[in-house]
Amino acid sequence: MSSSDGLVIIEPVSEYTRQILKLKKIYAVEKTPYQEIVFAELEGFGKALLIDEFVQSTEKDEFIYHELLVHPAMALHPEPKRVLIIGGGEGASLREVLKHGTVEEAVMVDIDEKVVEFSKRFLEVMHRGSFFDPRARVVIMDGLEYIRKTGDGSFDVVIMDLTDPYAGPTALPLYSYEAFREIKRILKPDGVVATQAGSSYFYPKEYRQVKENIEKNFRHVAEYWAWMPSFATNVNFIVASEKHDLYKLDPQTFDERLKKRKVSTRYIDGKRLHAHLNLGVLYG
Repeated sequence: MSSSDGLVIIEPVSEYTRQILKLKKIYAVEKTPYQEIVFAELEGFGKALLIDEFVQSTEKDEFIYHELLVHPAMALHPEPKRVLIIGGGEGASLREVLKHGTVEEAVMVDIDEKVVEFSKRFLEVMHRGSFFDPRARVVIMDGLEYIRKTGDGSFDVVIMDLTDPYAGPTALPLYSYEAFREIKRILKPDGVVATQAGSSYFYPKEYRQVKENIEKNFRHVAEYWAWMPSFATNVNFIVASEKHDLYKLDPQTFDERLKKRKVSTRYIDGKRLHAHLNLGVLYG
């Protein structure tokens, strides 16, 4: 919509709150069979990807989200070689996974080819060439279908970089009990899964449901959250494993593993992760 200050986007944050984002430039708008995609430049946040009216990533602060989603799970595993990313069409989670020198193959599965192709074209600032890394393989397919067709013990780490469980029907089945049961099956016995789980503050019922579905499948479950400026809300993360407990990963070990793998970060380190893990869950 337009205002006296120019074009703006009014984005739903919750059922009863909205944020107003000022548009600097629109690069592309695409309506796919699955969702509406907008690539734009936002005042104060830079280049941005929006899906179904929700900000997914912005140039200014996406590193906070993607580092918190990827590196705790990757560092928790002593030697992650084969990693699956479900979603993450802009390539930023793929970028962070490929920083780990242990990784031999990273498979990224996204249902929407348009998101991937537009990201390659417009969002190099986020993917930074990760799509073209020889260790990367992109599969255009429904994530749940891919998991069901994958053999037992195929991956060391699974990263779920999906839209929120309440943002639309496309990603919702991947947050189910059955989906996490299948994820557990395709993980090796010492495997690790990480997911973002929406906002526990504005959507506590939906968040608790995701957490319960994970707890029914995995022995060790850790949760943490961070405030994301471009989302205008908190975002929650959950890391789970049958063997490894994120709460027992001390800051020194976290830092040592990242250093050994030659991982550089802008936000996350051992002390900051420890602080996030001790914040408790923010409920509305």
